[in-house]
Amino acid sequence: MPDTKISPMPAAAYTNPIWNDDFPDPTIIRASDGWYYAYGTQTKRHGAIINMQVARSADLVQWEYLGDALPVKPDWASGTQKLWAPHVSEHAGRYYLYYSAKPDEAEVEGLCLAVATADEPAGPFTDIGAPLYCGPGFLNIDPMAFDDPATGKRLLYWGSGFGPLMVRELAEDRISFAPDRETTILIQPAGAGDLKRYDQLIEGSWVVLRDGWYYLFYSGNNCCGDDAHYGVLVARSRAATGPFETLAEATGNPYAMLLEGNQHWHAPGHNCVVTDSADQDWLAYHAIDPEQPKFDAIDADQGYSRRIMLLDRLEYVGGWPRLVSGGTPSFKPQPAPVAHENIS
Repeated sequence: MPDTKISPMPAAAYTNPIWNDDFPDPTIIRASDGWYYAYGTQTKRHGAIINMQVARSADLVQWEYLGDALPVKPDWASGTQKLWAPHVSEHAGRYYLYYSAKPDEAEVEGLCLAVATADEPAGPFTDIGAPLYCGPGFLNIDPMAFDDPATGKRLLYWGSGFGPLMVRELAEDRISFAPDRETTILIQPAGAGDLKRYDQLIEGSWVVLRDGWYYLFYSGNNCCGDDAHYGVLVARSRAATGPFETLAEATGNPYAMLLEGNQHWHAPGHNCVVTDSADQDWLAYHAIDPEQPKFDAIDADQGYSRRIMLLDRLEYVGGWPRLVSGGTPSFKPQPAPVAHENIS
């Protein structure tokens, strides 16, 4: 049952955070029933493990927690507590959940991309029964599906740990890769060296098409723990599969960022982009509240970091996105998104 009830009355203003509990790696979609649905990484809530969080909202500000979108783990990862980075898309009344998981079998090398499906946006989602793709280390993480309007191709972006961001075409069934299609490398990380840079490690791809540009949002460096140093970067291309020019390359500034932390919100990142009814784009992402940075997490691998959900409006100026609030998360009241009225 939902934890709270909401009214579909739109908010005139809001103040971050929009969700003040652990909700890492958020994806938000607007489903055909008119509601916004948010999906977040596995967490512990009120002492219970939630495999894949889901909540809904009429206005992107007031949220109703719906529980676990993936209540049964896949057979091939039934013992893991490593399920994260969900991305959900809707096609012909069917919902596809792409996510990352650690397999149970020791002989399976590294981490895996996975797919589950459902008939309703809140689930329950059921895994397809086998990983989509596995590989060494942390290369195969953070999937994001995107249908390219220009070519009609169904694309899956993912990566990367200390490897690159990648893309590959999906088959028509959306639960397998298209035959004979190769993986394309999009952006390489800078690698170890300058600790001030955010692109030593890159992950969390999110793609949108605006005014002829494909914008690839991604996050970099260390998301979690006492030494968290995380932010959002961006690149652009005239084609969904690149080549992409990063904001750092365009400006000649290796430290150029779309979003980085401030004294109020630390380590912001792993974003999605969602559009309100006024056709305004919003960046939703997680961040750490320095006043309450930790919680009773599942394990210590992520430093017990409590990553809550924030929202800030995007605008596009000079061919690049930027935050209306500036290059850091807002912490004062802001004009709220324009809400949809047709909620079923």
